[in-house]
Amino acid sequence: MSDPARETEVEARARRGRNVALALGLVLFVILVFVVTMVRLGANVAK
Repeated sequence: MSDPARETEVEARARRGRNVALALGLVLFVILVFVVTMVRLGANVAK
């Protein structure tokens, strides 16, 4: 791993971009699981 104290601005920006992309992917996954759960529960309630 690189030393964060010695990284360049380009490396820091790239790392931030990867962190944002990872966070966005995680949020989208949680939303997807929530929606699928609500659809499945809703189908059971309608019976």
